[in-house]
Amino acid sequence: MKIQVVKEAGFCFGVKRAIKLAIDAVAEKDGKVYTLGPLIHNPQVVEDLEKKGVQAIKDMKTTRKGTLIIRSHGVHPQVLERIRKKGFKVVDATCPFVKRAQRMAKLLCDQGYQVVVVGEAHHPEVQGIVGYAGDSALVINHNRRRKKLPHFERLGVVAQTTLNIDAFKEVVVKLIENAEELKVFNTICHATARTQKATFKLASKVDVMVVVGGYNSANTTRLAKLCKKLGTPTHHVETAGQLRRSWFKNKDSVGITAGTSTPGWLIKEVKERIKSFR
Repeated sequence: MKIQVVKEAGFCFGVKRAIKLAIDAVAEKDGKVYTLGPLIHNPQVVEDLEKKGVQAIKDMKTTRKGTLIIRSHGVHPQVLERIRKKGFKVVDATCPFVKRAQRMAKLLCDQGYQVVVVGEAHHPEVQGIVGYAGDSALVINHNRRRKKLPHFERLGVVAQTTLNIDAFKEVVVKLIENAEELKVFNTICHATARTQKATFKLASKVDVMVVVGGYNSANTTRLAKLCKKLGTPTHHVETAGQLRRSWFKNKDSVGITAGTSTPGWLIKEVKERIKSFR
C-alpha cells in the first residue's frame, strides 16, 4: 500500500507565528497568559499550550489581569477595545491574511460600498471582519441556499481566508447581477489555496484519503469536502487513534492531507498508524 502525504499539509505561517507569540508570552513570566477562545482550531495543540501555561477562556468576566493573546482568527474591534480597557497586556496573534481581510472590509466600508463577506457567519474570523465593516456587512454562506438580495449601487466583496477559491468565484459571479459596481478583493490565504490545490490533485489519484485536523477547523473540513466531492472515499480524523483498519482493506494507495492548524507530529502519527495496517 503506497502512502502519500500532501507536501503543503500542516501548519501555515500564521499558525506558526501565533504559537510562537503564545510561547514567548509565557516565557516573559509577566502574569498569567490567556487566549480569548482557542488560539487555533486544533484541540490537541490547544491542550498542549495549556500545559505550557496558555489558558483559553470564553470571556473576560471572571479573569484577572494578565496577558491576553488575540487568536489567529482575530476579533471584533469592539472586543479588542474592551480587552484594552480591562487592563490586559495585548499580544496580537491575528493571522496577517486575516488582518488584510479586515483592512479591505474597512476600506470598502469607508469608500461607501455595501460590504459582503463570503464565508460562515458563525466563524470568529468572519465575525471580526464584519466588525471592521462597521457591523453593516452582509455574510453569504456559499454552502447554503441564498436569499434573494436587493439591488445595490455599489457592492464590495471579501472572503473568509480559508474559503475555497471556486466557491468564492461562484458567489462573486452571481453578485454581478446585484450591483451597478462590484469591487472584489481576493482575501483567501495563499497557504490554504495551495493546500487545497495539492489535496485535490492527490485525491484524484489515490484509492482513499485521510484528512487530519480539528473537527472545528473550517479549512480542514473544507479539505474533507473537497475530497468527497471528487468521489474519493474520505475520512476526517483528529488523531491516529481514530483510524480503522477496514478503511484501507484492498486499497493500493492512500493520500494524507491536513489543515493549516494541524501540527506535523499528528500527521506523522497518522502516517505511521496507516503503515501498521499493511
